[in-house]
Amino acid sequence: MPKQTFFNLSSEKRQTLIQAAKTEFTRVSLYEASIANIVKEAEIPRGSFYQYFEDKDDLYFYLLEKQGEDQWQKFFQILHENDGDYFVSLIKLYEIILISTDDEEERNFYRNVFLNMNYRTEETFNYNINYEKSRKKFNQIKDVIQTDTLNISNEDDLFHIIQITTTLMFQNIIIKFAHKLTNEEAFRNYQQQLALLKKGFVKK
Repeated sequence: MPKQTFFNLSSEKRQTLIQAAKTEFTRVSLYEASIANIVKEAEIPRGSFYQYFEDKDDLYFYLLEKQGEDQWQKFFQILHENDGDYFVSLIKLYEIILISTDDEEERNFYRNVFLNMNYRTEETFNYNINYEKSRKKFNQIKDVIQTDTLNISNEDDLFHIIQITTTLMFQNIIIKFAHKLTNEEAFRNYQQQLALLKKGFVKK
């Protein structure tokens, strides 16, 4: 996480540094990224960088955390806009994510993140890996979700539905970049997989 000195900066200076970092992590993966390029882009002394972050990993994972939080807030908003319809909201969020990759910078950033995945990256970007985080996020949205159309008996059932479906979305994003799928192909795959989940796998 950033040091307090980073948060003491004006919002404009914080955003400048974050954008410089995103530019570098869009250009190359974390392992190839250069602090020298980041501070040059942000127009700050190299020494100042270490007043704000421990190292480039610290900045990178803060950026991922911020991206993940932005997506979560977007999902929360979509749920409200769709009267808590969970599956409709999932589809809309995934569509928004796919559309965002039409932008070259966003597409390259996501590609570098998802094709150079490790445990820490996944834990940062995918709340389901961390039980405490996933429970916290669940508590934020559980009362917004329309549950009367879901085949659930209790809150634990709802929690597991959210874990399964959001992990599926995360996996589909990785597959899109790994297999260079078009947005249409990636969207169709996710829709089909969600439809199978809604129908159930076993004949009754």
